[in-house]
Amino acid sequence: MNSMKITILCVGKIKEKYFTMAIDEYSKRLSRYVKLDIVEVADEKTPDGASEAIEVAIRDKEGKRILANLKEDSYVITLEIEGKMLDSVELAKKIENIGVSGKGHITFIIGGSLGLSDEVKSKSDYKLSFSKMTFPHQLMRVVLLEQVYRSYRILGNEPYHK
Repeated sequence: MNSMKITILCVGKIKEKYFTMAIDEYSKRLSRYVKLDIVEVADEKTPDGASEAIEVAIRDKEGKRILANLKEDSYVITLEIEGKMLDSVELAKKIENIGVSGKGHITFIIGGSLGLSDEVKSKSDYKLSFSKMTFPHQLMRVVLLEQVYRSYRILGNEPYHK
């Protein structure tokens, strides 16, 4: 079970200590099950009142940084509002099925505050949504780690909070 490698590829640094503490805690818990890597790429400053063209340019710039860090053999799951919503058991099964199909590496991609570029979206093997709501990407990192940890608890038939 421990052969799976999971990379969280995300835009921007986490500045808030309470998020960092939660991320460290879930990372530590997850390390019993998988080899976890968190890769941060730089985010771009978005000027106030940025036009659609400027927003696209920012997404593309961040997208190029994401793609530069994407491993060829990895199964790519992008976090997108318009993606598919799964419950925790379905996510656990999804992770298990990816492993069974012979992929030993899953990369979850979390975009910056403006979301993901079209180029990054086109590289996605699976579009996952946690909610129709928008969350700060820092918080999304915590939620994603918690859910991946929960998936491994479920797969190991270990107790978890329902």
